[in-house]
Amino acid sequence: MYSKLNTCILHGLDGHIIEVETDLSRGMPVFNIVGLPDTSIKESKERVRTAIKNSGYEFPLSRITVNLAPANLRKEGSQLDLAIALGILQAMGIVEEFNNKDIAFIGELSLDGRLNPVEGVLPMVIAMRNLNINRCLLPYDNRDEAAVIEDMEIIPAKNLNQVVNYLNGEEEISPYKTNISFNDEDDIEFDVDFSDIMGQETLKRALEVAAAGSHNILILGPPGAGKTMAARRLPTILPKLSFEEAIEVTKIYSIAGLLQSKALIKNRPFRAPHHTASAVSLIGGGRIPKPGEVSLAHHGVLFLDEILEFRKEALEVLRQPMEDEVVTISRANATLSYPSKFMLVASMNPCPCGYYGDPFHECTCSQSSIERYLGKLSNPLLDRIDIHIEVSPVAYNELREEKNVQSSKDIRARVEKAREIQLDRYKNKKIYSNSQLRPKDIKKYCKLSENAETLLRTAFKKYRFSARTYDKILKVSRTIADLDNEEVILEKHVLEAIRYRSLDNKYWG
Repeated sequence: MYSKLNTCILHGLDGHIIEVETDLSRGMPVFNIVGLPDTSIKESKERVRTAIKNSGYEFPLSRITVNLAPANLRKEGSQLDLAIALGILQAMGIVEEFNNKDIAFIGELSLDGRLNPVEGVLPMVIAMRNLNINRCLLPYDNRDEAAVIEDMEIIPAKNLNQVVNYLNGEEEISPYKTNISFNDEDDIEFDVDFSDIMGQETLKRALEVAAAGSHNILILGPPGAGKTMAARRLPTILPKLSFEEAIEVTKIYSIAGLLQSKALIKNRPFRAPHHTASAVSLIGGGRIPKPGEVSLAHHGVLFLDEILEFRKEALEVLRQPMEDEVVTISRANATLSYPSKFMLVASMNPCPCGYYGDPFHECTCSQSSIERYLGKLSNPLLDRIDIHIEVSPVAYNELREEKNVQSSKDIRARVEKAREIQLDRYKNKKIYSNSQLRPKDIKKYCKLSENAETLLRTAFKKYRFSARTYDKILKVSRTIADLDNEEVILEKHVLEAIRYRSLDNKYWG
């Protein structure tokens, strides 16, 4: 007695179809699962045995062998429970024969036969769709997440009995279609707004430039200057997620088990880990590597508040993901890659006490302690941050002054226009913003006027910029020119971009 059913496993964001082969033969009653199963799959023997009995079916007193093919691929996850149980029931003749080539089964079984939701359903459904499986039977609570993929037939079930009755034609389960639509025109509402920020026009301008070109930004200033307040409002001026970007973000959160809405994520992620976070929590990892903060911030913002309070070894692991926009995690049993295309926003005080250079407070730190403090941020990491901006405390008059302050909606309109210019300029090149320009692209797309060329040459010699800093200035200049709808980078654009690198010499020179 033999049966074969399809299910799916994940390696990172990549899904693989697994054939669950079940054979019942004579011999001593034993239940073996082979094909490189992990602990959660080995434990499924007890869940499957009990779920079948508590669902009213007799568990066979036979030699049961379950093979998970291909046998050389390591399998992990409890989502194989349903396919294993159905394989046994079909081999017993309880489930009738059906065309199993175009359907796959995903679900974890409770001891009473209920189907529990599992993590990573969306990337599994996408993988199955790409591998020509057009129907998926899965837990009822995963229905909204899976139904995001419209050209896949989603069959949600609540328990093992319902699945058996459906396969035997005794119960009808209509394919589920979500009523949650994705519309690029839908306006996103936020609890915060840029109009909440009084004063700090220079900071708001720097954040607008950063958002327009997806540039990393470092905000330096004393306590109470509004660094955190401004950073937390950055998502309100970022362009809306496209459908493809929303799918990518939702896949990552599904794998991480953080998908609270059970449907498509429409807002750009904003991640703000505490400064006690380890390198593994930032980059990702574990025995079965899970996405870290750099991947959870994909297509969004990673905010490191008081960046110098983070451990230096934790900060240094950010260098490669910031450059490559992908992070590869290697472990003994797996090597997985997760995307990490994020905007880094970092804030910091200029010294341990926070008041170095503050006109209203006296700094109590020695020069050596200031140098040690600033030395936690290495030059290679600093070089990867495009925009550096220093802020001062807000004056009383600015707090009380009643004037028209620009809202996030107004600023976002300019940011979206600049992003549209970039998308049109770099179409078919897999470049979506100025921050992604490679050296050969910089030469092609960052054309300077004669005065701008002279200014940049003079600044390069005076401030002894590195080659990477030179490229960053050109990228930021290109973004500022896009905000002004200028094809050629002018002197004023380069001048503003250079101002965003002036802290290098003041604090780290």
